[in-house]
Amino acid sequence: MCPSGTAASYSDTAPAFRQAFEALDADHDGKISRDDLRKFYSKDADEDAIRSMIAVADLNRNGFVEYEEFERVLSSGRRRSTGIMEEVFKTMDKDGDGRLSHADLKSYMHFAGFSISDEEVEAMIKFGGGDESDGVSYEGLLKILAVDNVY
Repeated sequence: MCPSGTAASYSDTAPAFRQAFEALDADHDGKISRDDLRKFYSKDADEDAIRSMIAVADLNRNGFVEYEEFERVLSSGRRRSTGIMEEVFKTMDKDGDGRLSHADLKSYMHFAGFSISDEEVEAMIKFGGGDESDGVSYEGLLKILAVDNVY
């Protein structure tokens, strides 16, 4: 459901999908490669996890995830899309504590190429149902993205 209490539709979630895709497409070539994911994960890159993420979303099996594949997997409503959203959350959660802190969100937004103020990050956390000291949960991230019916 969206904050308005209505179910999130495809058109509501498409901009969030595009932003997530662009954040992962480090070299901005229109496709997510293993190298893009390695850059995103930096020192925490797990080659098996990277291979798995590409394999799950690479529907045409060309070794890359194009936007259409990314969007289809996220909007499919299948059980596997939950895993992808969880992977996105884990990627953003740099310290691995299960919560997105101010620093986690700010780092992710910076990596995605967005200039964002501390006040805007605080507003995101609040919108997601968290607070500055505790951050935001996975469910809170889905609320921020207006996507909480992924299964």
